[in-house]
Amino acid sequence: MLEVGKKAPDFELPDQNGEMHKLSDYAGKKVILYFYPKDNTPGCTKQACGFSERYPQFTEKGAAILGVSKDSVASHKRFEEKYGLAFTLLADPERKVIEAYDVWKEKKNYGKVSMSVVRTTYLIDEKGIIIKANDKVKAADDPENMLKELAE
Repeated sequence: MLEVGKKAPDFELPDQNGEMHKLSDYAGKKVILYFYPKDNTPGCTKQACGFSERYPQFTEKGAAILGVSKDSVASHKRFEEKYGLAFTLLADPERKVIEAYDVWKEKKNYGKVSMSVVRTTYLIDEKGIIIKANDKVKAADDPENMLKELAE
């Protein structure tokens, strides 16, 4: 996991509509950059819907939400449409950003070891500095916790 106080690595990835986004495009705004394992899975859906339901509160606080997984642009589009998601999903099938943010890790699931995205949320300030980093994310609680972080 990247350390608090460090400059967040810039990147360029396509969103669910195929439009390119750079972290530097969001200079002057706080950014909630969250990494999740897979579209349309129970935990990831809870987390995404939670961010979407609270989206107006995040925008009131001047924060952008960017969700990143290794799913394709097409998968993200289906996920967005199925749940009416109100924010940007970024596709990173080559894992360039996932690896730059140190969230590609070994996981044990039912005794089987595999590599996967560890659910991680970063809060990045207006100057691109990481001000919060959490790799012990509970999917259902993350959106509310991030709103509280913005209120502090």
